[in-house]
Amino acid sequence: MIIIQLRWVLSSLGLILALHAPYQATWVIVAAALLLAWRYWLAINQKKPPNSLLLFPLILLCAIGVLFTYGGLAGRDASTALFTLLLMFKVMESKSLRDFTLVVLLGYFLTICTFLFSQALLVAVLTIAPLLALTCALIALNQKNPGPHSDALISMGGNLISQALPVMLLLFVLFPRAPGPLWGVPKDATRGMTGLSGEMKPGSISNLSVSDAVAFRVTFQGNPPHPSQLYWRGPVLWDFNGQVWSANYTYPALSSNLIADTTPFNYTVTLEPHNKTWLLVLDMPIKTSSAGFMTQDYQYQSRQPIRTRMRYDATSVLRYHEVTTLDEESRNRALRLPEFGNQQARELGESWANETPNNIVQKGLSLFAKDFSYTLTPPPLGASAIDGFLFNTKKGFCEHYASSFVFLMRAAGVPARVVTGYQGGELNPVGDYMIIRQADAHAWAEVWLDGQGWVRVDPTSAVSPARIQSGIASALPASEPLPALSRPSPFKRLQLSWDSVNNGWNQWVLGYNQQRQTAFLSKIAGSKVTRGDMALWLSVLLMVIVCAIALWVLRPTLNSHDAIQTAWLKFQAKLARAGLQRQPAEGPLDFAVRAAQTFPACHDLIDSIVELYLPLRYGGIRDASKVGQLQAYVNKFKAR
Repeated sequence: MIIIQLRWVLSSLGLILALHAPYQATWVIVAAALLLAWRYWLAINQKKPPNSLLLFPLILLCAIGVLFTYGGLAGRDASTALFTLLLMFKVMESKSLRDFTLVVLLGYFLTICTFLFSQALLVAVLTIAPLLALTCALIALNQKNPGPHSDALISMGGNLISQALPVMLLLFVLFPRAPGPLWGVPKDATRGMTGLSGEMKPGSISNLSVSDAVAFRVTFQGNPPHPSQLYWRGPVLWDFNGQVWSANYTYPALSSNLIADTTPFNYTVTLEPHNKTWLLVLDMPIKTSSAGFMTQDYQYQSRQPIRTRMRYDATSVLRYHEVTTLDEESRNRALRLPEFGNQQARELGESWANETPNNIVQKGLSLFAKDFSYTLTPPPLGASAIDGFLFNTKKGFCEHYASSFVFLMRAAGVPARVVTGYQGGELNPVGDYMIIRQADAHAWAEVWLDGQGWVRVDPTSAVSPARIQSGIASALPASEPLPALSRPSPFKRLQLSWDSVNNGWNQWVLGYNQQRQTAFLSKIAGSKVTRGDMALWLSVLLMVIVCAIALWVLRPTLNSHDAIQTAWLKFQAKLARAGLQRQPAEGPLDFAVRAAQTFPACHDLIDSIVELYLPLRYGGIRDASKVGQLQAYVNKFKAR
């Protein structure tokens, strides 16, 4: 192992560490980098690598560190950290060509492990550098000293990767997709996912509103509704303990009781993973795909937590009524309040009890139209949070208004519940789709009115109409802690263009599932494509591509005027006449070693010939003076 080869191996591993740095504990990356630096220091000072007696305590110490940092050795985070450290310890003990080749191959695997943390387009682009460096390291390890220069190595590595690209693309497009994921998602892979929870308390929605992470994207068939009509329905909350609203499990509804009063909207949702079961739909859904099921309170639910990006179709209406009566169990649930607490709000609601339900709703909205303000940073509330908000602070976010409004409705005898989800969205004209971010998280109310059914009422619109009409950024001053992407920006067009590119990556690469593959190939073929058709196309096209690449790679050999190959063949012919035939599977280096052993008097000349031939033939070097020198050595050679 010479220092140039070691540099390539260590540099490629350093690039992998940089790729993993955002996803692993800082001490893991630092420890791994120190091990690489230690190995390089030993090499340049011509010292032997440490033995196992020294490395074992360090390995044990690192394993204990991983155990305490991640709470175990299993799972995505802990396993990747442990594998990273063990690979660096493998570098420390590596001495032979076989050891370093194994290190490079394991480096490829560690690079791919990055996709366990993020499958974003930018991450895929960043993996190119370590993959190229690993390929160059593999080439360098298999070159006779001193090997080609760095620029020649990079050129050779790039050529190898470019030759593999057509095969990769063909396998991606044509290899039959499995109907489900090939592996389970590690338990800790959902760490860091954001989104709505099944509970709501003061601060839960406003905390989401400071995040510019994408919650989901929507493509409408035709023009989308006005932003003020975009209520994306999520968890429905029935129970209140005085501080926290929570969702009740409800069984799937067998049939919808909704009657559409307007033309429906058809759309496709691409939902980001959030590790919960709800699927966001435009309020109110009347038709959904088979991705989930509809509950009695019109929640669209998945049977499993959403841990990977999901795509589904839905149809919704914006105006509707229900042709049913509220059953006794649901009515009792929608009127239930804690026995104690929030006495002032309870008495205020009870004072409206003799009014009609419509008048009660209007009284509640009129209350918020006076002296209340909309803010992301309301003052803290006491044990009786609703009383504190309604009669003291009068400053709050959507969850404060929705919670207080539903409490007042129930106290007045009107069945009501809280609905959480998202409101609004940003139209991306570059890709003609809508982006809904976590910052668009919202809460509103639903009240039961006889003859109409559940009716949406948004008390936030009474205190801040701009929030509903134009989005959260227009309702809050610049001093409020909104994320940058929610504010106007001179770079907005650039941001939307990049999001459009990411959306294409999500749809056509990460979202290229069995259904999309079949639809895409059937459209190309003009008829239904089966798995047998895919296998046949794959076999034929793969053979064509491999043959084309082989002809391209071997074109210098097939060219009879190649001076380098002509000189080498002349050298082989001289040895053959002296009784030494090259074996069919024997490489130039092995053949030269055998020739030097057979004709020891020509040992130095044979070494000179092969040391010139290998970099000229396989190293990408085209030096006319060295070609001439090779020809002179071959002409001079006489087997004896």
